[in-house]
Amino acid sequence: MPKTTRTLADRRPYLLASIIAALAFYYLRSGPWPELYFIPLKGAATALLALYAYLRHSSQDARLLAIMLLIAATGDMLAEFDPQAAHILYFAYHIVAMLLYLRHRRANFPAREKWIVSALLLGPPLALRLLVGGDYADLITAAYGLALGGMVAGAWASDFPRTRVGAGAMLFLAADLLYFAGTGPLLGSNLPEIFTWPLAYLGQLLVAIGVISTLRKREPELRLVSTKRVD
Repeated sequence: MPKTTRTLADRRPYLLASIIAALAFYYLRSGPWPELYFIPLKGAATALLALYAYLRHSSQDARLLAIMLLIAATGDMLAEFDPQAAHILYFAYHIVAMLLYLRHRRANFPAREKWIVSALLLGPPLALRLLVGGDYADLITAAYGLALGGMVAGAWASDFPRTRVGAGAMLFLAADLLYFAGTGPLLGSNLPEIFTWPLAYLGQLLVAIGVISTLRKREPELRLVSTKRVD
């Protein structure tokens, strides 16, 4: 067994189980069996990230992370048969994520960074306006676009590592925009079906690892699993 896999199995088994579930869902759904059979596997991939967060740290921030990941896991399963209801859950996910990121606002924020955050906040609703077209008059879709932008902007403006948490939020943004493109410019294309969920899951994975590793370094007394080295 490779060293990295042994480390995950020994110290972060739920993280390893999540990755295995994600890979299993992605590859098995293209097999001869109905995709409906693999919906629990899809939800388990993200739910196990929530369990990883819950068991690795006892802070309120880790609990918020676990809650938002559980919401996403439910939304992932619901998306298979009721996409509109799933996006209501994802809206709730973005709200919880913003609460988490606002608790960790970056200090000494340069002026030029404010322009980036503003672009990340307003860019997603504008992009949805272009992708969805006339249907964007729907208040739910408009509110979702703003919540999506708030989540990404909040992640970028937080003091969590951008190489993990910021990048993870950007991957989730890419997944959402790709999904909505499948209802407009990419209607009939296989690209949204192939890449939307893997991008979203990879984003969740990076966010979970980035937030928990940061919390464990900042508040080691609240670790729930003792290891020989920090994440």
